Amino acid sequence: MKTGQEYKNSLDGLAREVYLLGDRVPDPREHPILRPSLNALEMTYKMAEDSAAEELMHARSTLDGNDINLFCSIHTSTEDLIRKVKALRMLGQKTGTCFQRCVGWDALNALSSVTYETDQAKGTQYHKRFLDYLKYVQENDLVLNGSMTDVKGDRSKRPSEQADPDLFVHIVERQPDGIIVRGAKAHQTGAVFSHEIVVMPTLALRPEDKDFAISFAIPINTPGIIHIVGRQASDTRKLEGVEIDLGNARFGGHEALLIFDDVFVPWERIFLCGEYEFAGLLVERFAAYHRQSYGGCKVGVGDVLIGAVATAAEYGGVAQASHVKHKIAEMLHLNETLFACGLACSYMGAPTSSGTYLVDMLLANVCKQNVTRFPYEIARLAEDVAGGLMVTMPSEKDLLNPRLGPYITKYLQGIADVATEDRMRILRLIENMTSGTGAVAYRTESMHGAGSPEAQVIMIGRLSNLAQKKEFAKTIAGIGSQSKEASQ
Repeated sequence: MKTGQEYKNSLDGLAREVYLLGDRVPDPREHPILRPSLNALEMTYKMAEDSAAEELMHARSTLDGNDINLFCSIHTSTEDLIRKVKALRMLGQKTGTCFQRCVGWDALNALSSVTYETDQAKGTQYHKRFLDYLKYVQENDLVLNGSMTDVKGDRSKRPSEQADPDLFVHIVERQPDGIIVRGAKAHQTGAVFSHEIVVMPTLALRPEDKDFAISFAIPINTPGIIHIVGRQASDTRKLEGVEIDLGNARFGGHEALLIFDDVFVPWERIFLCGEYEFAGLLVERFAAYHRQSYGGCKVGVGDVLIGAVATAAEYGGVAQASHVKHKIAEMLHLNETLFACGLACSYMGAPTSSGTYLVDMLLANVCKQNVTRFPYEIARLAEDVAGGLMVTMPSEKDLLNPRLGPYITKYLQGIADVATEDRMRILRLIENMTSGTGAVAYRTESMHGAGSPEAQVIMIGRLSNLAQKKEFAKTIAGIGSQSKEASQ
């Protein structure tokens, strides 16, 4: 397994073409806006080095039994699924943000079972290719950018109906040694600091969409790959040479629009190519794993936010107020409910025909549906308790100004034995997580990551077996011949 430093070294020259704020970035590792994202990813390696976290962060390879990083593993039991949720919560507690490695991990596990089932139905060789790729990933302890979300264009139309077919990643040419693909993937979390891109379809497909039914893996430095890093609220504060105003100065995340400009993919790296019938299955299984993930990572980030709010209340002298205690208790209740959902869908998981364990898909969707709501309420309560000073206080540079600093120190003082600077630091952390750069990972990603709320509503309706529930009710109510016979 790589150490944290070895991971950072392994990125040397990898992301060839990266743009941020209109400029090309020569070395993303050194850019102030991107560096916190690198630090968060590095933590997934550093925690694997920590003997205290070994039980959570290490796994056994299903291929050779070797000790590997958890994020390169395949789930083979409900214990594996439960450990995943616990490990993600721990990493959220350590970083206070998205650590950007679960998407690729979830892609691996979805492909593990879907390639197997595709081969069984179609006589293809995708699963062997996948296992060869998995071995490469495990031996080199790689970060994978799970790449699913197409830009979609006119959403009332299927991929094959678009005026511009490039609005979904698709095959433009088949060659003896591989394929050429073109298109773009949006919202690509952690892409710039990944080693590999694992592409999947974005929705269930029909026969006319077969050129869009592709899944493959390629190195991040493959010619034709372009990263355009997205904006985040308050992101340019990282260019100001400040620390306090950042809230979370060390850790953060990034998302990129990932362009595939006539990219070549060799056949040995292709896991689906035209088998449109299995596109929907791959999407559903990936989504289920990723919706489970949020029952861990968002809970860990929530732990940090709740801790910040409790600290801010203490610093402001209101920690013992009954209404403040009640609000913090409600935040705790909501956060632990999310954790319970993540554990429940893991505990209820079962093996697929490949042997890879899949979470209970209904409960995974329930988990994510709650994630689309509860972090928003936790953030609302955080803003309530923190007060307006969180977004109106002067800047760090004002605090350091010889003339202004004494006034700020005097008038923003909370309880006597806490420094004004410390009070400002904790309020800036809350600001970061609820409305600054950290809100990308905690709020909007909670809404739309792994599918927006309606996607979970559809799956819950599909998986809940409402007809069976109606029969339960009819039997108890005495409706129907079987119910009447049972009562005699």
